[in-house]
Amino acid sequence: MPTFALVDGNNFYVSCERVFQPKLNGRAVVVLSNNDGCVIARSNEAKALGIKMGHPWFQIREFETNKKLVARSANFALYGDLSDRMTSVIARCGFRYEAYSIDESFVDLSGLNDLTGCGVELRERILRSVGIPCCVGIGATKTLAKLANHVAKTAERKPGIYSDDFARVCNLTELSSHALSHVLTQTPVREVWGIGARLSEQLVDAGITNAAQLAQLNPAVARRNWSITVERTIRELGGTSCIELQDVPAQKQEISTTRTFGTPVTELNGLIEAVTVFASRAGEKLRRQGSTCSQLNIFIRTSPFRQ
Repeated sequence: MPTFALVDGNNFYVSCERVFQPKLNGRAVVVLSNNDGCVIARSNEAKALGIKMGHPWFQIREFETNKKLVARSANFALYGDLSDRMTSVIARCGFRYEAYSIDESFVDLSGLNDLTGCGVELRERILRSVGIPCCVGIGATKTLAKLANHVAKTAERKPGIYSDDFARVCNLTELSSHALSHVLTQTPVREVWGIGARLSEQLVDAGITNAAQLAQLNPAVARRNWSITVERTIRELGGTSCIELQDVPAQKQEISTTRTFGTPVTELNGLIEAVTVFASRAGEKLRRQGSTCSQLNIFIRTSPFRQ
């Protein structure tokens, strides 16, 4: 029987900054997008101030003075390096894994006995070797592992929603069917992997507000009313593994290189130069994976915050 873990770095970009600047521990910290346009990562202390993802920097800049907020410009080379170090720790443990994103990896724990102990050990090794705090979710499917990770993070950050025993490492495979159903009931449907914002609104309109209600849907009916993705999600919530671990990352079907300008571009030559550089970088990524291009899209826009 397959068993998966999802290892996820907490507030990853902020945690990366804290590795090299320990003085930021316990401080409200945000990481800003290209040219410091908006917030793309927040510490728990920054979240407590009401700062949202995507919050424009100019709207909260005053927090530097009156809330002692610390802002850092994004350093994606640093974040990529620390991400590689995290996956190296997982690899040294002998696990098959899939690097799902820069801060998340699915790990194959099939055949192991002490799954919770393994999750705790993996978390401690990453913290000790790399300095990044993580949460680990364990489940019989990738969808349940992702949900378990959400439970582990929420139990640590917001006590009272889930049992404190689930904080940091949550193993759903050790729960009885009744206990698992209780966890699913406590989880809003929007937090289920594969259920986006628009789809969650449709499900709520249909009276499906939590993960337990979603799991009880007839998969065939869900496919007919929504999509095959929803059908697969329901089967995964029921413990049937439908999504395999991808040892080798799938080739990207779309490659984007987008940036925000630090100052307004008012001359055509400046715009041509920028587009040339961005197209070249996209071409480098394309050649790196040995692909060819069938369509090229270029877009430009002014800032939505300009009068």
